[in-house]
Amino acid sequence: MKKKLKLGVFGFGCVGQGLYHVLNETHGVKAEIKKIAVKNRDKQRMLPAAVFTYDHAEILNDPEIDVVVELIDDADAAFNIVKTALQHGKHVVTANKKMLAENLEEIYQLQQQYDRSVLYEGSVCGSIPIIRNLEEYYDNDLLNSIEGIFNGSTNFILTKVFEENKSYEEALKGAQALGFAETDPSLDVKGFDPKYKLTIALAHTFGLFVKPDQIINLGIDKISGVDLKYARENGYTIKLIARAVREGSHVFAFVAPQFVPAQHFLAPIRNEFNAVVVNGAFAENQIFVGKGAGSYPTGSAVLSDVSALTFDYRYEYKKRLQGDRHVFSNEATIDVIVSFAEKDALMPQQFDVFKGGYQGHGFQYMQGTISLAKLAQWGQRADLSVILAPGAKPVVALRDTALDRKVTTEQLSHLDSFSSSASIAGIAAIG
Repeated sequence: MKKKLKLGVFGFGCVGQGLYHVLNETHGVKAEIKKIAVKNRDKQRMLPAAVFTYDHAEILNDPEIDVVVELIDDADAAFNIVKTALQHGKHVVTANKKMLAENLEEIYQLQQQYDRSVLYEGSVCGSIPIIRNLEEYYDNDLLNSIEGIFNGSTNFILTKVFEENKSYEEALKGAQALGFAETDPSLDVKGFDPKYKLTIALAHTFGLFVKPDQIINLGIDKISGVDLKYARENGYTIKLIARAVREGSHVFAFVAPQFVPAQHFLAPIRNEFNAVVVNGAFAENQIFVGKGAGSYPTGSAVLSDVSALTFDYRYEYKKRLQGDRHVFSNEATIDVIVSFAEKDALMPQQFDVFKGGYQGHGFQYMQGTISLAKLAQWGQRADLSVILAPGAKPVVALRDTALDRKVTTEQLSHLDSFSSSASIAGIAAIG
């Protein structure tokens, strides 16, 4: 039966204000905010002072408050709030993807222990209802993969770079001005934010609890002007893709930029929009598109969780409870295109399988297959730009023999034969 809930909210920033506005403008959710906990006593706010508190206990110890809504930016403090709220018999709604990714298995156990729900639709891809769809719609499908554009800030930046010829720095400032990127944008542009979201999605797609540091993440901060030129001349765009793929009982997950052909369904996803593609044995490809950044989209997702709690909804983690047991692994290979300025920064022999390369516009380009472990290593190097090749997918690494790693004399001479004035488009014929 639908019931009216009283909310205690932690944080009144971008998402908190979005939640307040959406809640007060809709008529479908039976809930009211009783108290909002904030940190800064001197900040001017739009609501009467009596609504706010600076004491967490005033919310956590209030028996009238049914649901704690956690919307702060400190992952450690957020987890303490969530844990204490559950111990006090309160349900929790949160959008804190870093906190969830780092503590999801313990949060799962706490829900069982205290018989309370933790809902977090707003933590993964903003307004796209992907968690609930994974739980309810795909619970009986044999899922093969989940992938897509999980970060609105980087997609906004890449859109401005490609469509308006802005520099990376200009596009980043524009994203920050609109509130899509933080003052310190490293969580977005280095791929940590989509990694946290992918970590959460893994629990509902394949029933796996994985720590974020197990998942490889590369960002868009090393993409060069030559990379952009190559993409334009070959009919590609570049997207930061989060991907989890099942091969048999093994699941591979990582975040990396990728060259995407113009006809691919992720290519036209623009600005702060996210896209999630779920592939199942029965439903095949299902595509979800929606705004992934901003006050109202995330606030709306948070409110959808509050609404679900009025009907006593909870995640059942159905994939975890099913008979299939998957194992997370980084033992796979993938095709990449690497660009670098220094001639000897990378050698063909360092690829597992070298497919070709050339020189042009002061840069060296090499294409080939490398292990995911090497992807992580090269992604940390300041002198390399590593972008997944078009259509690249992880391949299970069954062996690592001398034959697999062989670079032929013919390939080496092919690389040396390219002149320094070679066209950027020439790489399209390599391999």
